[in-house]
Amino acid sequence: MARGLLVLGLAAGVPVLLPAAPAAAHNSLTGSDPRNGARVATAPKRIELRFLASPAPATTKITVTGPDNVPAAGGAPTFAANRVSVPFTPGAAGLYIVAYRIGSADGHPVSGEVRFTLTTGTAAAPPSTAAAPTSAAPSTPTASPATSAASPTPAADEADDDEGTGWLWAVGAAVALVALGAGLLLRRRSARG
Repeated sequence: MARGLLVLGLAAGVPVLLPAAPAAAHNSLTGSDPRNGARVATAPKRIELRFLASPAPATTKITVTGPDNVPAAGGAPTFAANRVSVPFTPGAAGLYIVAYRIGSADGHPVSGEVRFTLTTGTAAAPPSTAAAPTSAAPSTPTASPATSAASPTPAADEADDDEGTGWLWAVGAAVALVALGAGLLLRRRSARG
């Protein structure tokens, strides 16, 4: 009898956990550097997007546009596990939009965008062609790694950790409900017998 209740409890718990499987087939953005909505004073050398699963290079398209829809991607994306990086060519200060489109394991494309604001842009070419490149070039490489790699990334990783913990709590609650139901059923049966 106890073995039958155990099987019944497991059978009731499996459907609760199964709906998560199709959702896992869809890839999704889990973080970015710079993070979505960030305001950065120093332009990063690259923009990094992190996904739930490794995106396939053949089905991944990433575009970066700055103010007045000026392209700001400085080359082809590079892939490392679930991360995709695109070289960044900063322009004027303002809103930059990183649009992405990737394939999922189930064949459905997933698209979205990350927006960040560059608060200091590159100097326009006409005012001083000699001063602008020399003053902008040294400040970008030296300040960029410390600002873009150290500051925005931990904030995005912390948000990712919170989302993962929420999933665990939901699964734990579902298992607890199934166990409670099985316990009540066992108690009711033992009261009859």
